[in-house]
Amino acid sequence: MDKKINIAIDYYTKKGQDILNVVNTKTNLTADELIHYGEEMAILEYKLTALEVAKEN
Repeated sequence: MDKKINIAIDYYTKKGQDILNVVNTKTNLTADELIHYGEEMAILEYKLTALEVAKEN
């Protein structure tokens, strides 16, 4: 089970990094886009936190 959790952690970490890369490379983001990316990051962070807790147990 730990292997699957580690794979999921790697996946969500990569997705978060992809979002950060998009936000950091765009020079003309709208407020709506920032909100959208922020919401996506919050969801990913929530999932990563849950996976870390599951990994510890």
